[in-house]
Amino acid sequence: MKSTATLTVVKMIEGLPESIQDRVVEHLRDYIEDMREEAQWAESFSQSQEKLASLAQQARKDKADGKAMSMDFDRL
Repeated sequence: MKSTATLTVVKMIEGLPESIQDRVVEHLRDYIEDMREEAQWAESFSQSQEKLASLAQQARKDKADGKAMSMDFDRL
């Protein structure tokens, strides 16, 4: 069963000339793909929070222990 939002979008598109419908559908495809990619990144990022926090803690410890130093970007 289609949601109310889906039905609304379909009715809006159906009211347009066919040439414009094609353009709208192409924009929607691009937008939906962007939203999928954004959701994948958000999911991946949320799953890596503990690991990132652990790495940051280790980097701070290494610097405090003299095992690491700040990056000198002028030397790159």
